[in-house]
Amino acid sequence: MEIALVGIGKIAIDQHVPSIAASPDWELAATVSRHGSVDGVEAFTDFDEMLEKRRDIRVISLCLPPVPRFDYAAKAIRAGRHVMLEKPPGATLAECHALETLAREHRVSIYATWHSREADKVAAAKTWLADKTLRKLHVTWKEDVRRWHPGQEWIWEPGGMGVFDPGINALSIVTEILPVNVHLKSADLDVPENRQTPIGARLDFFHPNGAEVTADFDWRQTGDQIWQIEAVTDEGTLTLLDGGARIQIDGVEDALKSDNPLAGEYPRLYANMAKLLSTGGIDMDLRPMVHVSDALALGRRNSVEPFHE
Repeated sequence: MEIALVGIGKIAIDQHVPSIAASPDWELAATVSRHGSVDGVEAFTDFDEMLEKRRDIRVISLCLPPVPRFDYAAKAIRAGRHVMLEKPPGATLAECHALETLAREHRVSIYATWHSREADKVAAAKTWLADKTLRKLHVTWKEDVRRWHPGQEWIWEPGGMGVFDPGINALSIVTEILPVNVHLKSADLDVPENRQTPIGARLDFFHPNGAEVTADFDWRQTGDQIWQIEAVTDEGTLTLLDGGARIQIDGVEDALKSDNPLAGEYPRLYANMAKLLSTGGIDMDLRPMVHVSDALALGRRNSVEPFHE
């Protein structure tokens, strides 16, 4: 099936383009970007022009930053196209709800993707935790913003989410692997005095069974990068490492195997989208974004030293 990719930046080039190329389900038929393009693929700089000239392309994958994405998604849906949204699915929850309503009205599929949920060991972790009594869960998500987001000023502006841009990946895993829903109790946010969004955050959640659920996000990490979730249960401790690529049970590496034949997070997202289209479904799980919105609403803001590239 032909698909158009909108927003040819780093994530599109690193993940979306190779995943589409390797997929038996998809053919990259067009791109839309002010500056970027893909060799051998028809390139547009105007989205409206692409929608008009390429009516044969029925699926749009949006890799734009969250703030401008709503307008593109709404145009695509009104034009009868199915839409795939890079995370987070929008700048606000209201936008996301509006897009889902619009998709239902126009009878098209829409998919809010969470790539970290497709990490190799996440499904195995979910299965292992399903029948355990959770005592404690802690997320440690610390990385170097200069390494992973060089020169990306939009992440520091309202709607860019700051450290929650990677932090929402952790929250997407937590909401996937826990058999019950949690909600935020409190948060502390470190905001550079020259920026609009947090560079660090510490979260405390309410768990219906009384388990301690916390998270520590930081964009000031140098040296080793840490993407870890540790869940202590009545039957042992599960640790997801490297963003869900590795798993340990009571310190034993690779104790659980993945049964997903596809390798890589983004290839699995595109396989999911193909399945969604085959059933005419909608997948707009917004729980990770709810936690971020709650943190930004409830969080106590601490002014910290300025951040400079």
